[in-house]
Amino acid sequence: MSIGDKMTPGKPVAVELHVERWRRGEVAQELDLVAEEMPVALLYHGVPHAVMLATPADLEDYAVGFTLSEGLVARPDEIRGVEVSCGEEAVEIRITVAWERFSALIDRRRNLTGRTGCGLCGEERMEQAIREPKPVGPGIRMSAADLHDAIAQLAQMQPINSRTGSVHAAAWVVPGKGIQLVREDVGRHNALDKAIGALVRAGVDPAGGALLLTSRASFEMVQKSAAVGVTFIAALSAPTAFAVRRAERAGLTLVAFAREHQHVVYAHPWRLELP
Repeated sequence: MSIGDKMTPGKPVAVELHVERWRRGEVAQELDLVAEEMPVALLYHGVPHAVMLATPADLEDYAVGFTLSEGLVARPDEIRGVEVSCGEEAVEIRITVAWERFSALIDRRRNLTGRTGCGLCGEERMEQAIREPKPVGPGIRMSAADLHDAIAQLAQMQPINSRTGSVHAAAWVVPGKGIQLVREDVGRHNALDKAIGALVRAGVDPAGGALLLTSRASFEMVQKSAAVGVTFIAALSAPTAFAVRRAERAGLTLVAFAREHQHVVYAHPWRLELP
């Protein structure tokens, strides 16, 4: 399975800027590529729900992944349509869902401006922010060799980051097959939602592989993953204690500090097979 990146028509993911670069006491005038971010408004049946800052790429994936991982619908078939409309300085995504889900969504409607690193900002009630996902299923088992092969593979599979050095990635790894897709964004939550959306739109079961994240493993990254049935997360950076507790309760394997020749398992180590 290979799912390619889809840039939003007319919206570059990086812009070229004139910069003054200083190295070892010498100054040079150069061109530099800088990652783009834009306000992305998500509307359900025309009703504003959230405004997030995101990289203008794979926005159909983002809409589907966000809708599912935030618990706005229970199943992919409850998402009835996604339409992306680009303005001069912002993007609008119009999403339609099953009517009963829209009625429930209005009850928990939030109006927020989401920063790039925003996780739970904007929720009105604690139970909206701290949702209790169902325990995940058995999922997959992965060898340590497969995990570390994917870690070594990831850097070469981030085209936006290779040009700008400033975006996160979420990669989908299938044991024995390596990385099957990568989604990138200036926001780590957005990159994860894009990867989830890409899987769902391709008809792929999220329990059939693992997610490899370039970011830290925070609570909301675990919550979003568990909400769609992902059973294994590996993050290149650190976890939070809240994330570890949620992974334990959800039955999700959580690996962090996943780097060359090392990793730390924080929850449910039985899915990771050691040599």
